[in-house]
Amino acid sequence: MQSQTVYIASQAIRYMEDHLHNKLDLDMVAAALHYSKFYLHRVFTETVGLTIHDYARRRQLTEAARLLFFSKKPIIDIALMSGYESRQAFTDIFKAMYKTTPAKFREAEKFYPLQMEIHLREEPAAINFTKDNIKFATPEDVDDWMELVSLTIDGYPCLNETEYISKLYWYIAEKKALILRDGRMAAGVLGFSADTGNIDFLAVHPQYRRFGIAKLFLDKLTDELLCGREITLTTYRAGDKADTGYREEYCRMGFAEREQLVEYGYPVQRFVFFPKSKGGDR
Repeated sequence: MQSQTVYIASQAIRYMEDHLHNKLDLDMVAAALHYSKFYLHRVFTETVGLTIHDYARRRQLTEAARLLFFSKKPIIDIALMSGYESRQAFTDIFKAMYKTTPAKFREAEKFYPLQMEIHLREEPAAINFTKDNIKFATPEDVDDWMELVSLTIDGYPCLNETEYISKLYWYIAEKKALILRDGRMAAGVLGFSADTGNIDFLAVHPQYRRFGIAKLFLDKLTDELLCGREITLTTYRAGDKADTGYREEYCRMGFAEREQLVEYGYPVQRFVFFPKSKGGDR
C-alpha cells in the first residue's frame, strides 16, 4: 500500500502528465489537487527528487523533442503545445536544456529524452543500507536495472539504450556492475572500469536519493574494489540548466573539478575523487 506522500506525489505526476500541453506551475498543480503549494512542494521534492517546476519543464521539453523528431508540425505549434507563449521563449529554454535549437535538433534526426514519466512505488522498505548490501549484478538484474535507467535518464543526456544494454551485459560478465536492491526494486546501480578507475554509470532511484546511496557505492569502490585508486566520473558543467543536482551531489561527496570535455556531443566536466591515503596530495 502506498504511503500518503507517495500517493500525493503520484497524484501530482498524473495531473502533469495529463496536462503536458498546457502551461504548468506549482500554483496550478496545487490548486487542482487542493493542497497547499508549500506542502505539495515539500512532499513532491522529497519523494521525487525534483521540484514540480523541473519535472514539468523537463517532461514538456521531452515531448516537444519527440514531436520535433516524429512529426512535421511547425515549431511554433510545438512551442504552444508545450505551454510556451512564443517560439522565442520555447527556443531559449530548449537550447538551454538540449544544447541546440529546435530547428537544429529536428535536422539532426536523433531523439533522446530529458525526462521520462516517473512511476512511484511504495515507500522504501529499507533505509539503513550499508555498502555490504551492494552486490555484483547478474543477468537476472538487467530488467530492473534498465527500469532504473529510464527513471534517471536526467543524469545521462544522449544515452543510447540499445548500445547501453549491450555494454551492460559485458560489465556484468566482467564483474564491473554493482546493484543495490530493496526487495524487488533496484535502489541504485553502478558500472565502473577497473583499468581507468572511472565510474561509467551511477544511478539512484529518485525515492532513495536522500538516503546517501551514491556515497555507499563510492565507499564500496574505495574500500574494496578500487583501493588506493583515484576515481573519476563526468557530469554536467557548472550552470547547465539541465542538471537536476548531480554536480552538487558529487561535490558534496568529495569529488574535485577537473577539465571540461565533450561526450557524445554533450558538454561535460570531469571530476576526480582522491583516495584517503592520498588526501594530502590534493
